[in-house]
Amino acid sequence: MENAIVVPCYNEAGRLDLSSFNDFLKQNDNYTICFVNDGSSDNTLQVLKEFQTGRETRVHVYNAPLNNGKAEAIRSGVNYMLENTTATNIGFMDADLATGFDDYENLVGSLTDNIDTDGMVIGSRTRVNTANIQRTAFRSASSSIFNTIIQWIIGLKINDTQCGAKVFTRNTADNLFQKAFISKWLFDIELLMRMRNKYGKKTMLKKFKEVSLNKWSEIEGSKITFRDATQFPIQLFRIAINYNFKPFLNFNPAKLISVSFKTVKSFLF
Repeated sequence: MENAIVVPCYNEAGRLDLSSFNDFLKQNDNYTICFVNDGSSDNTLQVLKEFQTGRETRVHVYNAPLNNGKAEAIRSGVNYMLENTTATNIGFMDADLATGFDDYENLVGSLTDNIDTDGMVIGSRTRVNTANIQRTAFRSASSSIFNTIIQWIIGLKINDTQCGAKVFTRNTADNLFQKAFISKWLFDIELLMRMRNKYGKKTMLKKFKEVSLNKWSEIEGSKITFRDATQFPIQLFRIAINYNFKPFLNFNPAKLISVSFKTVKSFLF
């Protein structure tokens, strides 16, 4: 079984732990990695190309000339791997390895053991032993509030939508990553809502799994700017409108009112 990992990179030349990536590839010959250079202004592309040399069958480098944000970087990488490999599953993880390879392999194992040709497994930091999670108190508190709002928007109790490690079966990846995302940073929410809209809540929950991580570290050097953060409420509103109501706008008014009532009801109860 071939497994593919997409790793988005923006100005990561000074942070990439390529020795860890190299060790992982040596120990796991059924994994292929695609690094996506998202229009970096430093020498990230050069570093990635040098690492690729001699590992061309295991390491791919997709170069986006312009910086388009994490969402588009991952989408481009996933579609590239769909076109250029026969990977059974495709996932993504952060370049700083905040989620380690052991946890990523655990997600893959959970996907292949419990889910059929359509499926998605995401990592969750909410149940990690506090001794194994490195995170500021402010970020923990803000994340808890943020997740509560997201659960209300999605209409499903998902503990951690924003963890940077997720794995999809090939068919699901092909379905969820074709269209561009609304948000550069909140695309994880869109992935869940796309799957919910495609299968319906009940069926989705049979094809979806949230797996607790054993360890997670908050690494310095976040690419999210203050300006990005101030746009999150607006982006959440756009996401809610596009995925909760827009799909029904082509129906007759009576149908729209009925669906809207059921949607609101599912959020509240």
